[in-house]
Amino acid sequence: MKTTGNTMLFTGGTSGIGLGLALRFAAVGNTVLVAGRRKDLLDRIVAEHPGIEAVGLDVADPASIAAAYETVSRNHPELDVLVNMAGIMIPEDLRDPDHLAVAEATVTTNLLGPIRVLNAFLPLLLRQDDATVVNVSSGLAFVPLPATPTYNATKAAIHSWTESLRVQLAGTPVQVVELVPPSVQTDLMPGHRVDENAMPLEDYLAEAFDILRTQPDVREVLVDRVRFLRFAEVEGRYDDVLTMLSGRTA
Repeated sequence: MKTTGNTMLFTGGTSGIGLGLALRFAAVGNTVLVAGRRKDLLDRIVAEHPGIEAVGLDVADPASIAAAYETVSRNHPELDVLVNMAGIMIPEDLRDPDHLAVAEATVTTNLLGPIRVLNAFLPLLLRQDDATVVNVSSGLAFVPLPATPTYNATKAAIHSWTESLRVQLAGTPVQVVELVPPSVQTDLMPGHRVDENAMPLEDYLAEAFDILRTQPDVREVLVDRVRFLRFAEVEGRYDDVLTMLSGRTA
């Protein structure tokens, strides 16, 4: 993936890792579009960061995805990077029947959302000489946090889907990259921003961006902190790590 001269769309780009990476890419010579549901956040980002463009997009709404595609493809037919960042993470008690609403919303946002967004934008990406899709999974795709079962499952699915996507797009101009964050101090869940077990956001952004900058052919963006989860099974530590995570609520 080249890191300058792109036109980039970040879904879920109004906060956290999405906004942080968007600003870093904008600073090194890319045209950056941040997409999200909340107009107030989009307006504030545009006002505070001249040059950044905003796109209204709710990844849980197929009509919103279609409208965003029409806007982007009309205004930026040169779009060559799609970053599927939007996601939600909500604790569930699987013994409580009311968890089903959370599970369905999580699947819709975290799994169907990226699939639908890619389906809309892939034809545009395939028309470019050089393009990239970045899908965001999680270290919890490889060892689950039992407190957030559907979140973990969607991220495991994103990892598997991304592997298949990479194979199917081999020989096309579209590179496929998987971003695999550890727990990071963001607002993804209540308390995460001050969670001492989570990686500071700026530290994560610096390390992840450096990997993207220095490893143009990278398949999985793995900061050092996430390797504990990513390789737990292959290194024979899976049961111990699962036991450790079982004692956490977030």
